[in-house]
Amino acid sequence: MTAGLREFAGKVFYHFDIYWLAANVFWAILYLIIARLLYWFLDKALKKVIIKRAGGTFLLQERRAKTLYPLLRSILFYAISFFLLISILRLFGVSTTALLGSATVLGLAVGFGAQSLVKDTFAGFFVLFEDQYAVGEYVKTDKYEGIVEEIGLRATKLRDWGGELHIIPNGTITSVTNFNRGKMRAMVDINLPYDEDIEKAMELIGVVGREVSSEFKEKIVEGPTVQGIINLGESFVVVRILAYTEPMQQWEIERELRRRIVKALAREGIRVPNLRKVYVESRSPEGGKNDQV
Repeated sequence: MTAGLREFAGKVFYHFDIYWLAANVFWAILYLIIARLLYWFLDKALKKVIIKRAGGTFLLQERRAKTLYPLLRSILFYAISFFLLISILRLFGVSTTALLGSATVLGLAVGFGAQSLVKDTFAGFFVLFEDQYAVGEYVKTDKYEGIVEEIGLRATKLRDWGGELHIIPNGTITSVTNFNRGKMRAMVDINLPYDEDIEKAMELIGVVGREVSSEFKEKIVEGPTVQGIINLGESFVVVRILAYTEPMQQWEIERELRRRIVKALAREGIRVPNLRKVYVESRSPEGGKNDQV
């Protein structure tokens, strides 16, 4: 590489030829324009391969297309940039053979000290080709959870509910829970005092479930159905209502069920347990006060 740069400097400074330099600058600019046009054309072709323009339907699944397209476009950009750099260096007389040889030796040397980078890259390939998760899906890893914003060969970017962006090296992800594959469970437990009319309360909860099923049918796959009494507490029974929804819709359905159930129970005068703390004052033999709960 040093010899190539010395040769280039010799041509420019020691055997300076204004016509040679102007011609090469002209060709370098032309190479840049060609590279830019080539990238634009291949980018459009890549988008057409992944996404069918006819009818606006995706050739691959939508989530798969959104994941692969940015990654392949990035690889395309770096590949064209590399060949452009080599072509311009050759244009100015730099020995690219020596340059590539030095880069290979340097790459091997760096490779021994970059095992984590290699590990992350291999893990990224497995994530992509095994389709473990995709852009736009809500996932939970060992430590973080959120919506996938970007999947690279080295790292995955998650945006959580608080807005924080987590950049996680792929090699450190040992397990993933995907909340977007298949139907999701929406489950609500209602505590009811023993002295209330439990059967009437369950009927009201069932009516609310049917109302929600009718109004949110595009988001609900199955249910909601009243499962019955699932637990007996010290002062209340626990009644459960269960539904299955489209991915990422389970939390909205749970909130809507809770809101309507509380409203329906209150309308019929059915109470829910009101936990209270009672303080009992007692006196010790020494005359001091003790507060007991």
